[in-house]
Amino acid sequence: MPSHIIWPEKYLPGTTDNFVSNEVFVKGVTAQQIWGYLSDITKWESYYKNASQITPPSSGPNLEKGDKFSFSTFGFPPLPCEVWESVSPSPNTPGRIAWRAFQDGDENSTLDVYHAWVVEDMEWGVVRILTQESQIGKPAAQLATMKPNPMLNGHQDWLDGLASIAKQNSN
Repeated sequence: MPSHIIWPEKYLPGTTDNFVSNEVFVKGVTAQQIWGYLSDITKWESYYKNASQITPPSSGPNLEKGDKFSFSTFGFPPLPCEVWESVSPSPNTPGRIAWRAFQDGDENSTLDVYHAWVVEDMEWGVVRILTQESQIGKPAAQLATMKPNPMLNGHQDWLDGLASIAKQNSN
């Protein structure tokens, strides 16, 4: 059975103002290869056009639990983030990474986000990449009503770019 996101209670899907879920299965790469591009924040802009103004943590480019970083996405100014979970994949354990991002402000601009990923080698020889994000705040509620859904489409671009760059560099 595939792994799932471990949600802090505050961000449980269906209880927040916006929630999106994207998933792909990729052949020809390993979870460890995918992880190298996902956990290294300095590589994001090379395959995901919606990430910019990245400030990596002072500890280095690979995101570890407790690290603080920032980046701009979906038209927001750089959001401060803190890694809440970071476990590299192994043959028997899925990779997990999750961070909280936030924007302080008044009732119209405050935003609180939990973005989580699962990367795992499946028993039939492919890699599963799951990303889900739960958001709280009026900007999140506004995003949830937009058609097409920018969060759903943006995260699909992130997954597709991640899979593509890992495949290109696996040879």
